[in-house]
Amino acid sequence: MIVNIETLQAIPVFSDLSEDELVSMAKGIELAIRAYTNNNFQNRYIRFEAASLSDKCFGSSPFLKVGDTVQISQSNVNDGLYVITEITNDYITLDSELFAVDSNLITKVEYPVDVVQGVINLMKWEVENREKVGIKSETLSRHSVTYYDQDANNTAMGYPVALLGFLKPYMKVRF
Repeated sequence: MIVNIETLQAIPVFSDLSEDELVSMAKGIELAIRAYTNNNFQNRYIRFEAASLSDKCFGSSPFLKVGDTVQISQSNVNDGLYVITEITNDYITLDSELFAVDSNLITKVEYPVDVVQGVINLMKWEVENREKVGIKSETLSRHSVTYYDQDANNTAMGYPVALLGFLKPYMKVRF
């Protein structure tokens, strides 16, 4: 996963959210960032092929550890992101069920520190400001509210463009 749930739970802003809510929010932002940047953040030097059954892939790499995110590709049915929950010499256990397939290409996913910090900032913004989206200014006496335009110049992926500046160096060209 793009950010460690224990790290998030230690931040006061997230104290009212359950672990499931944090996991769901982090996974959603992770997929959105991968789509927005057209970057899968794969470390192609840590890659192997393995058969799968249940929640296990029968193969391993000495460069993987519990909690790492891996991407399965070229399997036709198991493609996606998974988190490693257990590692042995013979297999790795993932956080979701897999279809029985003879060959899955498993690649480690690594996110730079600034992307992880950016995700935490996006999650803070989500919790603190999502219900105020569109409000530019608000006055209490005589109650006045001014809304700003939400167009491609001001927002991207449902977030203010200013919050997404950390992704600029990781953008890849789409062909």
